[in-house]
Amino acid sequence: MTEGNAQVPADLAVVVASYNVAALLAECLESIETARGALEVEVVVVDNDSSDGSQEMVSVSYPDVRLICNDVNEGFAKANNRAIKETRARYVLLLNPDTKIPERTLEPMIAFLDQNPDVGVVGPRVVRPDGALDEACRRGFPTPLSAAARFLQLDRVFPKSRTFGSYRQTFKDPGDRYEVDSVVGAFMMLRRSALEDVGVLDEDFFMFGEDLDWCWRFKKRDWRIYYLGDQQVIHHKGASCTTAPHRMNWHFHRSMVLFHRKHLVQRYPFFLNWIVYGAVGIRYALKSVVMVMRGTRARRPEPVGVRESPASRAEEASAEA
Repeated sequence: MTEGNAQVPADLAVVVASYNVAALLAECLESIETARGALEVEVVVVDNDSSDGSQEMVSVSYPDVRLICNDVNEGFAKANNRAIKETRARYVLLLNPDTKIPERTLEPMIAFLDQNPDVGVVGPRVVRPDGALDEACRRGFPTPLSAAARFLQLDRVFPKSRTFGSYRQTFKDPGDRYEVDSVVGAFMMLRRSALEDVGVLDEDFFMFGEDLDWCWRFKKRDWRIYYLGDQQVIHHKGASCTTAPHRMNWHFHRSMVLFHRKHLVQRYPFFLNWIVYGAVGIRYALKSVVMVMRGTRARRPEPVGVRESPASRAEEASAEA
């Protein structure tokens, strides 16, 4: 976009880091086109060495989208940082390739940022395809107590408790607007000036936890973070993780330890820190065993005429949670 001889920045730069989700990525890019409204939008896709035809699909079907192709899977933070540094728009949107943006979503969120110059980051209500809330879209910062409450499912038993529900914010209406500690990296809209003040994502986080770390850093620089529950985005959560589930399980739990060491370790006595590390290790081990057992069952031949029952699917979903 030009004004006279000067280059005028776009309203919004949409950055999508993608890995082996070609079909969902196409839906995501299509939704950006229908959701942009009157906004001037630039879109950048960073492909992390996909092998499913993602790069060819973007090049052929979306020639206006800028495509950056990595030779290896660099992870979420590094891929997004590479694209962020090459954009100039007033606002930046980090968007997962397995998301779909409804019409009339982007303009109200940018209007909110325009009206609230002290807000650095906003995120919408993020839901699964079945309409269930993705609870990572509005979080409190983790503490040993909130982590224990989450692990023991106490926030499910006492959803209105501010003590037990502080991480998932279960005591708040998901349809309202309010300030939170963190929104989710699947859809995170940032003010350019705030981003320049705080810096880009921490690349020590390969995947998972980098959004929480980033929001912590925004808060430390006195930028407010808002959850806009009246705006909604659909998220096919975990689509990029299915090709390497054990590796993703490792990175998920590693990110917990990394976040605690970076931001919380000085706040607690050494024995409590070791309890935290031990609990993360136990959770990782249990999750790994469940994944191996589920993989073993999946490889067993199914008796002819026998189909998986709804009860068994519910049992596996419970184990995964």
